[in-house]
Amino acid sequence: REELTYLILKLLQAWKEPLSHFNQHIEHHRELPDDSLSKAQQISKMVRELETGVEKVTEKMQAMGIISNSLHGMASSEAAGLPASNEANMMSDSDFIHCFRRDSNKVQSYLKVLKCRIMPENSC
Repeated sequence: REELTYLILKLLQAWKEPLSHFNQHIEHHRELPDDSLSKAQQISKMVRELETGVEKVTEKMQAMGIISNSLHGMASSEAAGLPASNEANMMSDSDFIHCFRRDSNKVQSYLKVLKCRIMPENSC
């Protein structure tokens, strides 16, 4: 449970900076439709909200004794040991979106497994 929670948080945190760079990149491409920028901003907002939600669930799991407090302080990218990078600028837009979708699917799968481990009565 702790490892899954840590992986989920680490994946979400790892996408903060690249999504920010991607949004800036899209803003500079005036030939793109306005809905592209809106969708990119929406994705960044959803990632932030998901991370906040996972952090709240983690706190509740710690309070209930389901996991230890060893994840305390992992909320910042420095605590997770994530280097600042410029990878978003080096990838093509399609590669970036492909990688983001792949990692999003991982987060979704990890959350399902975590839910089943915490509440096995949900017929997982």
